[in-house]
Amino acid sequence: MSNVPADLLYTAEHEYVRKGAGNVVTVGITDYAQGELGDVVFVNLPKPGDKVAAHQAFGTIEAVKAVSELYTPLAGEVVEVNGALDADPAVVNRDPYGDGWMVRLRVDNPADIDGLLQPGAYRSHIGE
Repeated sequence: MSNVPADLLYTAEHEYVRKGAGNVVTVGITDYAQGELGDVVFVNLPKPGDKVAAHQAFGTIEAVKAVSELYTPLAGEVVEVNGALDADPAVVNRDPYGDGWMVRLRVDNPADIDGLLQPGAYRSHIGE
């Protein structure tokens, strides 16, 4: 059974969103996603200042089993990237909701956050 924290919001593509100060959110992949991928060996992320559109690929994650695209849950500007993943991409497996976060975005339209999946809806989506 996957860990689905109640204080986060989710996408059907298995990203999570943690609300932060102002219009900034933290984005990463869910525990379910990292479990499906297997051992993460490389993460390719955008650069701070990059503009991203909702539901567009913003990077890739490479695991022993597969390479997958990472999708932006919301439109905005990348304000921070987790550089620690360059040296230790496997932290995504060990701590996806903590040290394994990927990017922080300044969201263009904060009302769009309301369109994300609540924890119960995400649990249903992954069959739990």
